[in-house]
Amino acid sequence: MIGILALQGGFIEHCNILAKLGAECFEIRKDQDLADKKIDGLILPGGESTVVGKLLRESGLFNQLKHLIDDEIPVFGTCAGLILLAKKIENDPNVYFGAIDILVKRNAFGRQLGSFRTDGDFAGIGSVPMTFIRAPYVENVGPDVTILSKVNGHIVAAEQKNILVTAFHPELTDDSRIHAYFLKNFCKK
Repeated sequence: MIGILALQGGFIEHCNILAKLGAECFEIRKDQDLADKKIDGLILPGGESTVVGKLLRESGLFNQLKHLIDDEIPVFGTCAGLILLAKKIENDPNVYFGAIDILVKRNAFGRQLGSFRTDGDFAGIGSVPMTFIRAPYVENVGPDVTILSKVNGHIVAAEQKNILVTAFHPELTDDSRIHAYFLKNFCKK
């Protein structure tokens, strides 16, 4: 069962793709949503990272999710989820979960008007559609991080141990291969 943080952003779209792949999921809105659930993986969707960070603390979810992430539950972070998982954020004094050894730049491709769609190569999958909305990108990675995709010379997907991150929104396309990659390579270990 995959838990999807449902405080803001495109969580429904993640649910729809997981259902298409035959994976069970549930929405996480408050700490009670994690009680008595066997959670095999976690998705942190897009949204606005500072707002989601604030909502995580106000809802009482931050410490529970931090504990799960630190205990190496499989985690997939998209866009704001990538920012929440980053060890360092170049243009933001906050650090949230600090779980993947990357330096990320918020709104790196520009504001809302800088949003775009493209196709890009994703290691182990091939060319995939990518939707960028006020997207970050990864400026730098630590030695144990594997770069999975670059667009215009910028890192837009990476993984380290139990964590997969994308700067784009794979849930906003009809292509389920990145979610399938997460389920196969992270959740079925």
